[in-house]
Amino acid sequence: MTGAIISDRTGGPVRTLRPGAVLAVTCLALATVVSAMASLSVALPDVARETHANQTQLSWIIDSYSLIFASFLLFAATLGDRFGRRRALLGGVAVFGAVSLAATFTTEPGVLIALRAVLGVAAAFVMPATLSTITSTFPRAQQARAISIWAGVAGASAALGLLASGILLEAWSWRSVFWLNAVMAAVAFIGTYLFVPESAQPGRQRIDVTGAALTVAGLGVLVYSVIEAPEHGWGSTRTLAGIAVGLAVLVAFVAWELRHPHPLLDPRLFRNKLFAAGSVSTTLQFFAFFGFIFVTMQYLQLVRGDSALMAAVSVLPMSAAMIPSARLSPLLVARRGMRGPWTVGLVLVTTGLVVLAQLDAGSSYWLVVGGLLPLGAGMGLATTPATAAITDALPPRLQNVGSAVNDLSRELGGALGIAVLGSLMSAQYRDSLDTGGLPAPVAEAARSSLAAANHIGHATGNPALIDEARDAFASGMQLSLIGGAATTLLAAVVVTLLLRRPGKPGTDQAETPNSGTHRDTAKSTA
Repeated sequence: MTGAIISDRTGGPVRTLRPGAVLAVTCLALATVVSAMASLSVALPDVARETHANQTQLSWIIDSYSLIFASFLLFAATLGDRFGRRRALLGGVAVFGAVSLAATFTTEPGVLIALRAVLGVAAAFVMPATLSTITSTFPRAQQARAISIWAGVAGASAALGLLASGILLEAWSWRSVFWLNAVMAAVAFIGTYLFVPESAQPGRQRIDVTGAALTVAGLGVLVYSVIEAPEHGWGSTRTLAGIAVGLAVLVAFVAWELRHPHPLLDPRLFRNKLFAAGSVSTTLQFFAFFGFIFVTMQYLQLVRGDSALMAAVSVLPMSAAMIPSARLSPLLVARRGMRGPWTVGLVLVTTGLVVLAQLDAGSSYWLVVGGLLPLGAGMGLATTPATAAITDALPPRLQNVGSAVNDLSRELGGALGIAVLGSLMSAQYRDSLDTGGLPAPVAEAARSSLAAANHIGHATGNPALIDEARDAFASGMQLSLIGGAATTLLAAVVVTLLLRRPGKPGTDQAETPNSGTHRDTAKSTA
């Protein structure tokens, strides 16, 4: 890809476009915010020991970032589209780096949860700007390759972030994870300033603040209720009422968007089967993936007894399978159409999760590898066609919407996956742990988290409690991974059904991006 002279779309100076540099910088910014979602997972045992956070607080430390990230994506993408995607990138990575530095000085779990939430706001401006910059900058003929690289980075960044964090934790504390975030953000800021052109579609339409507020409120109440469910009981009035209120607010959001002249997200877009398949598949796929990361990193360190670095190295087979399969996926789609590689990828993810669900306290590492390889290969195969389906289903003027929906699907799926699968694990752990004979305060502390049970067992010379807690945690992990496998199997079924009628070569769908239904939908959002 050679450089070209282009004019800034917002009236700025003429600059030389270097597609390779643009792709590298946007992928670095993407890796910065995606790796932050998972990289702290490898440090959770250290965080729990130093801050005395319980299992619910650990869930919030991870999920406050994902939840706010998902909640603000549509609103942030709209602002970036109107006022400039380059500005969104610069502002987002600047705030991300500054807040990461602030997080290195905290010792309280509540403060850490709040700072992670602010990081989520900054990330919401960064991620949609990366993909929409690629789709608005690269010629149509080069977009497929660029998007495949973007998808590969998006998928691999979580695992590579775990590895980098594991290396840092060998020499420093969990705060080094935030130092890494700050350094990556600083480099991304400089690269964006130097190489990324401005692109925007300024207009006078009102920004849908009400829709943004409904999104934040609905998702916030829903995820809060799910994460807190193990503390209050899944069948408690508080949990059920919270879930009902969250869903009701999200229904109100859909109704509002249908009536708003300039919605954040027009629900009618989901009439396009390609767009709907990509959105549903991405949500369910990352629901399982980030839930898997959350529970497995704790298993490797607290049940198997691995160091942070060894735990991170242990998941590298997943990345080794994911990266080449992500590069292979566009070639398979070009030859076979979307449905085949896409569905096979989801089935491979399901297979990997089922294998990993067989793990217990005494399992061999080879069983871990046996699950990670199909999981990684499946993620690589399925992510690229799902991302392309969302962006290809929309015309150029709606690429910001496609980028935001793709990112929203990933982050919403991740936030709900950590909340739901983490809560299933926590509830099963609490129910399975036998604390008979322990004083009530000690028993409650042991039930709060595996890290606490390990500490109590070592402090009191009670190895039986440690063994019991590890078995209980393994039981909870098995339940959560089976739940993740059921989710990705459902995604495979949805994709197969939505794309079951052959259309144009390479689409495997009856309703192509240029169909009349799509044009009508596009007009309704203009």
